Amino acid sequence: MRESAWRRLRFDEQGALGLPSAAGDDGGGRPARVAVIYGGPSPEHDVSILTGLQAVQALARAQGVGSVRSLYWSKSGDWYEVHAATEAAGFVDGVPANAARLRLIGSPGGGFVRPGSGLRVKEDRLELDAVLICCHGGPGEDGTLQGALDLTGLPYSGPTAIGAALGMDKLAFGALMVYAGLPVLPRLPLTEQSEEPRFAPPYILKPRFGGSSIGVEIVADFDTARARVKANSHLRRGAVLESYHDEMFDLQIAARSWPELQVSAIERPLRTRGDGEILGYQDKYVGSQGMTSAPRELPAQIQPELEQRIRMLAHEVASLVGLRGVARLDFLSDGEDLFVNEVNTIPGSLSHYLWINPRLPFTSLLLDLLTEAIARPASAYSSAGSDGSVLRVAGSIASKLG
Repeated sequence: MRESAWRRLRFDEQGALGLPSAAGDDGGGRPARVAVIYGGPSPEHDVSILTGLQAVQALARAQGVGSVRSLYWSKSGDWYEVHAATEAAGFVDGVPANAARLRLIGSPGGGFVRPGSGLRVKEDRLELDAVLICCHGGPGEDGTLQGALDLTGLPYSGPTAIGAALGMDKLAFGALMVYAGLPVLPRLPLTEQSEEPRFAPPYILKPRFGGSSIGVEIVADFDTARARVKANSHLRRGAVLESYHDEMFDLQIAARSWPELQVSAIERPLRTRGDGEILGYQDKYVGSQGMTSAPRELPAQIQPELEQRIRMLAHEVASLVGLRGVARLDFLSDGEDLFVNEVNTIPGSLSHYLWINPRLPFTSLLLDLLTEAIARPASAYSSAGSDGSVLRVAGSIASKLG
């Protein structure tokens, strides 16, 4: 049961996720078989585990979900299935004791399989209708995982491979915003050979590919910024230099694309180390419930005109990046001026805490993400046009090497 049944995915009268039965009846269908993917070789590995475990437990209680597999992507890049009741403490020392090894096969009909062992040579494929991606940062959010799943044909939630890559690349995202005429603060690529920018210090120095403020620094001058490129390990794949204004504060809003484009309440995250500091990893995630317990002003106490502008810009940004799933859009403001900062395509806790107006329970958010995963596939490859005509007239390869 593959694409034809997935496209008939629907909600029953109670809002439960269900698939038609093999007989094709319309009486509620069979429960969906889903998996939650979390972890990954990323600096945000631990936060990803928290988001993933929250999703596993919520889906395990949801109507219409027949089975929920808990798939852990280790720091070394290996795959495991973990017991659904495993708590965060089980991952402190690495792979939980109850984990069973898996492999991901990137080809049509592939997906996740249990390797054969002992007398059982044949690999067992996990039968899944869709997967919920809860990976933050690294290959789980930069399009790598999405591309691998595209090759399998397995429906997944969240951004497409292209959308994920764009959201992770701060320089490319900023350039798109400039091209579209949206307000952004100046930002430039930075290497050890770069010349001093035209905008004045101080600067924010951040990884070009990364998130959650990991590796982000405020630097007083250009020479310091250039020296930090070599010293800061998070900057070695690429660095971005931006204009810094200490009077600016963060404003964030979530947006989701299913069942229609919708935005959440606006929050103002609160810094715990004073007004002159950036919003850091500790502020965002180090609490009993991750982002849910981080200090914040929700809804943000801002002027109605500023709120309206944020909502308008959120819709524009969502359209430009091809929003799929739920994302968090980050802005900077001094209370009057407003700038687009970043897009987080797989935010911590999937930003469910922002959905207070309109009210959106966590389980409903997850079920909508899974519904979109099946109803609106992220990618569909085609070989149309490759009819062999070029090959028939190509002649010998040796002649083309000249």
